[in-house]
Amino acid sequence: MGRDSQFYKEKQKNQKIKLRELMDQLPEFAKDFIYSKELTTQTSTLISYSYDLLTFFRFLQEKNPSMSHMAIKDIPLSCLNHLTPEDIVEYQRFLELNLEGEFHENGKKSIAKKLSPLRGLFQYHYERKNIIDNPMVLVKLPKLKKDKNIIRMTNDEVQAILFAIENNAGLAMSERQRKYLAKTQKRDLAILTLMLGTGIRVSECNGLDLTDIDFRENSMTIIRKGGGQDVLYFGEEIHDVLKDYIESERAFITPQDEKNEPALFYSTQGRRLSVDSIENLVKKYAKMVVPNKKITPHKLRSTYGTALYRETGDIRLVADVLGHENINTTIDYYAAMEDEHKRQAAGAVNYRKNKIQ
Repeated sequence: MGRDSQFYKEKQKNQKIKLRELMDQLPEFAKDFIYSKELTTQTSTLISYSYDLLTFFRFLQEKNPSMSHMAIKDIPLSCLNHLTPEDIVEYQRFLELNLEGEFHENGKKSIAKKLSPLRGLFQYHYERKNIIDNPMVLVKLPKLKKDKNIIRMTNDEVQAILFAIENNAGLAMSERQRKYLAKTQKRDLAILTLMLGTGIRVSECNGLDLTDIDFRENSMTIIRKGGGQDVLYFGEEIHDVLKDYIESERAFITPQDEKNEPALFYSTQGRRLSVDSIENLVKKYAKMVVPNKKITPHKLRSTYGTALYRETGDIRLVADVLGHENINTTIDYYAAMEDEHKRQAAGAVNYRKNKIQ
């Protein structure tokens, strides 16, 4: 999926259209904040910001009688001057659990994420002296603990899930499911092997075109999360399963239209396999083979990153291959490996092993 591919251009266009639709619902002062981020922030992130700000303004409408009959886009900037730290804390509690109207529940990490654009909105207008105070500075974000118990698959579990797909064995499924698997067996094996062997994101897998694969160099061209183009290399195992899929199952599928024709991975209807479909097939197989772990495509990425770090001990290499712009992300993510290193050190030195008699 090069940056000039039709799929990538269409994806970018649709994201921009979605952002504009959401921004049209926001007050002008909130639009100004989003506009200020456009050159430095991904469109997908700005879409999330817009959703989170709309949630906040709906909360204000519900709790403030003076705004209840006002369209969100008509809410004035002056409303920010009337908000106190206590109001923000009340909003935090609303995000945590809401039993009135539409039910929702969020954990600490999710709450902190949803408050991030709100903090940015207040800071933006406070710095420009558009508001008198910034109540957000007095509100503490939920304290997040770093979890060293990153969920990943062991080598035995990886081998088990690939063996099960390849041999259509050891999978608890109905006869109907087994027949469907037979139609997509090579595709599913190629996807799982590719993700476990390169650590690519589900969106990067979804965006792959046939022309992105170079079997002479055993490489593939992908578009990273931030929109940058990158080339990754793969081993002979991935080479073989991709070749097998392309020359068999994929060759017998008729693309639904020209738009879907370049895609590497097809659905049985001849459409580009969607992100949701890839996520569902990963979860489906994992639930059958590794029922005690909640495995998602991101956990396959964790599995690969951990295995690569274990083999090389090179955190910068892991960061580069996974496409982490900030190496601290990788260090935090694979900090759990340090425990293994410390355990190895526990019995490495024995001064009495060659005790003098």
